[in-house]
Amino acid sequence: MIQRMVNAALLRVETYEEVEADKSATLQALMVVILSAIAAGVGSVGTRGAATGFAWIAFGVAFGLVGWALWALITYFVGTTLFKTPDTHADWGELARTLGFAQSPGVLKVVGIVPAIGPLLFAAASIWQLMAMVVAIRQALDYSSTWRAVGVAVVGFIPYEILMALVFLVAAPL
Repeated sequence: MIQRMVNAALLRVETYEEVEADKSATLQALMVVILSAIAAGVGSVGTRGAATGFAWIAFGVAFGLVGWALWALITYFVGTTLFKTPDTHADWGELARTLGFAQSPGVLKVVGIVPAIGPLLFAAASIWQLMAMVVAIRQALDYSSTWRAVGVAVVGFIPYEILMALVFLVAAPL
């Protein structure tokens, strides 16, 4: 799993193809999402304070899992309908696995806790995750165009953000 995470973070196409095809990798993808969410929670403790840190980390893991499943569903729908090509063949599981491993750079968000430079490093890890998500979408949906995968991500982001904002408003700790 660790080697797959490293290769996914390095945007290696072969790794995304491998996890797309490996149905047993769904649990590993889930673990990557959890690790990334924990790292993001620890990395953001500096902005929330240690007293509320544990509640936010626990919430972040749950929020991350919901977000991962929802993002896989939305990108599956958008990618197999609005942006479908003759070569597009995918199911939700393929997207879930590739998008789960695309969260690998998120483990670096733990450095967000470092004073002064932490927020910048946190943001850099977030951008890296976005790049990995585009690769994951492209490979899972069998696209030959990275721009088509970017289109899926951009179009899918709108309903994703709306739904996740609603989840956050309902479930976030005080």
